[in-house]
Amino acid sequence: MPLPFTEDTLDEYISRPRDCALKTAREIKGDVLVLGAAGKMGLHLVLMLRHCFEHNKQKNRVIAVSRFSSSGTRSLFERAGIQTVACDLSDPDELTALPDVENIWFVAGVKFSSSANLDLLHKMNVEMPRNVARRFKNARITALSTGCVYSFVPTDSSGSAETDPTASDGEYSASCRGREAAFRNASENEGLRAVLIRLNYSVEMRYGALVDIAQRVLSCQPIDISMSRFNCIWQGDAIAHIISASSLAESPASTLNVTGPGSHSIRQTAEAFGTLLNKKPVFIGEEQKTTWLNNADKAIGMFGVPEVTPDMLIEWTAEWLKKGGKTLGKPTKFEVRNGEF
Repeated sequence: MPLPFTEDTLDEYISRPRDCALKTAREIKGDVLVLGAAGKMGLHLVLMLRHCFEHNKQKNRVIAVSRFSSSGTRSLFERAGIQTVACDLSDPDELTALPDVENIWFVAGVKFSSSANLDLLHKMNVEMPRNVARRFKNARITALSTGCVYSFVPTDSSGSAETDPTASDGEYSASCRGREAAFRNASENEGLRAVLIRLNYSVEMRYGALVDIAQRVLSCQPIDISMSRFNCIWQGDAIAHIISASSLAESPASTLNVTGPGSHSIRQTAEAFGTLLNKKPVFIGEEQKTTWLNNADKAIGMFGVPEVTPDMLIEWTAEWLKKGGKTLGKPTKFEVRNGEF
């Protein structure tokens, strides 16, 4: 299947409004801050929110907030006409100085190579969210979390549901549970309206588990199949569901899994890439009987089936890499089973 976008148009393609996001946006009153906007999902979230408001002829402003340590990253927003505010969210004075708004999307935090720095994990994934929740206790907050907070489930199961217990290994996973607790506590004690989004593997052509698997096939590097199965969802569909989920922000805080329907075999995915890339995958490890899987039936039932299918994602990823398309160079470490990313 030919790519329906180029490197120049990929961000806009990902950020096309979906019907569910347009519907939710009509009910949003007031301006929006996207906190942590320079991360891998922030630009597309900001753009889709802005496109939704424009399509609906609404006057809501969307403001991107991040440290913007790279001037090139900030320029991506400014070239798109997005207002930006440079802010270190872990600095109480800078946090206090942010404008008061009615709506917050929180996509900040640390993950990669952070498990060796426990102070950083606690500061950015627990303390900073706690301060954000207090600062914006009168707003509605849609906060990104992760499916890694759940325990492993059998690979032949439908995955963890929102009501299932959270108790996974590793300092990173523990810090993510601490982040959720920060918003839950503010919701229970101070009336903050919040929804926690447990996201499993949002993917696009430059980043994600599919890119990692495809790159290893292309370069004949071994692929660890210990995790056996995984979830994924096209980033545009994930963003649309995350925008729509703001309608669920309440006190006490609610929870929503976001990912694609069903799960996918790492081995079979690599073999599909092998066919498309004319390479023979190399496997290591043994497929285990448990893994991290999210059950996204609730979100899909409310907001619709993702528009981009897994087969389309595999074909697009293979074509992107064959054409030498750029990637972010940030492996997901999908094979890690101990929660230490």
